[in-house]
Amino acid sequence: MLSDVFSLGRLYAIMAKEFVQLRRDRLTFAMMVGIPVIQMTLFGFAINGDPRSLPTAVVAHEQGPFTRSLVRALENTGYFRVVDATLGEAEAERALAQGDVQFVLTVPAGFARALQRGERPALLLEADATDPAATGNAIGAVQQLAARALRHDLVGPLAAPDAPPPFEWRIQRRYNPEGITQYNVVPGLMGVILTMTMIMMTALAVTREVERGTMENLLATPVRPLEVMVGKIVPYIAIGLVQVVIILLAAKFVFSVPFAGSIALLMLGVLAFIAASLTVGITISSVARSQMQAMQMTFFFFLPSLLLSGFMFPFRGMPGWAQWLGQVLPLTHFLRYIRGVMLKGNAAAELWPHLWPVLLFTAVVLAVGLKRFRRTLD
Repeated sequence: MLSDVFSLGRLYAIMAKEFVQLRRDRLTFAMMVGIPVIQMTLFGFAINGDPRSLPTAVVAHEQGPFTRSLVRALENTGYFRVVDATLGEAEAERALAQGDVQFVLTVPAGFARALQRGERPALLLEADATDPAATGNAIGAVQQLAARALRHDLVGPLAAPDAPPPFEWRIQRRYNPEGITQYNVVPGLMGVILTMTMIMMTALAVTREVERGTMENLLATPVRPLEVMVGKIVPYIAIGLVQVVIILLAAKFVFSVPFAGSIALLMLGVLAFIAASLTVGITISSVARSQMQAMQMTFFFFLPSLLLSGFMFPFRGMPGWAQWLGQVLPLTHFLRYIRGVMLKGNAAAELWPHLWPVLLFTAVVLAVGLKRFRRTLD
């Protein structure tokens, strides 16, 4: 009979059982709803491949109407936002190295006199080109300004419609003059790989013991929650360091990525970031009830980190609220740190602003994870 092959009643029973299971597994249901919402929000509102209002510093060796007109012309393109017009050369160099500004415009002394004499003086525009996608369109827009930026300020033959541009641009793409994408992507991959593997492996390791019941063996010992957490974390630090060595070797011998900084500073930042990732994994394991939930929560953390950190899309192209969220994530600061070491050769003073947020994140998440983990053991 047909009921022996397929029964609507049995089908309904199985369907009802699955809905009951979903209702009980609220975390999985939240992931099923939350991840699509996050994806739509980030891709629809936060992701922008054409960043504008990029922070720009002006080093003006002389002030005057021509300098003010140049600054206004830059801002009118929509790609530049002058944040400081009073810096000296050393201060501007430091701001560019730390990533505080994306561009530095230098107006030389005697610019106005040379301009009025028709000598076509040069203006220097330096760009932080570690991420070519963040500066490409802005540089393309500024190259068109030479012919029209000062037309309303000049008189006589210099203002004629068919006159040559009154000045010329000298554009320096700092840290990545050829605009090679691998120079930006390969160092960033270190942070992405560490984020994914460290969090997932740690979360699964602890959750696996809970599922198998071996966590009860730990409860019978005098081991404290902090000791359990540290004991779970330390082996994966060694695994993370092996991954870092592999990535650095590939960067050097396969992709020819330059290394301009200190290996000691690089390893300091790597250890801090590994610690941050592992504390996230431990915290996830204290919440997840199964390995599947641990994987889901790992992806829930990994997706915003990947999209909001500046790895896939220019960070400054995102709206303010997305940048604020990105600043909370340790991957955002680690990408700036690792690119600063490898591409810019930054010293400790330039790297510290990108290191302390990772340390703060680690301390906060470790405190939360320790509290949750103690509650789990109890």
